[in-house]
Amino acid sequence: MSSFDKTMQFNFPEEPFERDVKEVLFQVYEALQEKGYNPINQIVGYLLSGDPAYIPRHQDARNIIRRLERDEIIEELVKAYLKHHREGY
Repeated sequence: MSSFDKTMQFNFPEEPFERDVKEVLFQVYEALQEKGYNPINQIVGYLLSGDPAYIPRHQDARNIIRRLERDEIIEELVKAYLKHHREGY
């Protein structure tokens, strides 16, 4: 069996990032709105590409979002989405 046939396991450290991610996303969202950007499109662009140019320097948003790894942000977004949408499923 080749290594391509095996399922890889991806583990995150068991640290509470949820609050940090939530605070960062709200701060960045607000900065993007103030500058007249579509916050969702810009944040998605950053998460997919890793290019910080999607996030403005306004209110230090670019530095704030870069404090977290993109995979940490994505992990918390997936958790929140599933938690919200799984209730009553």
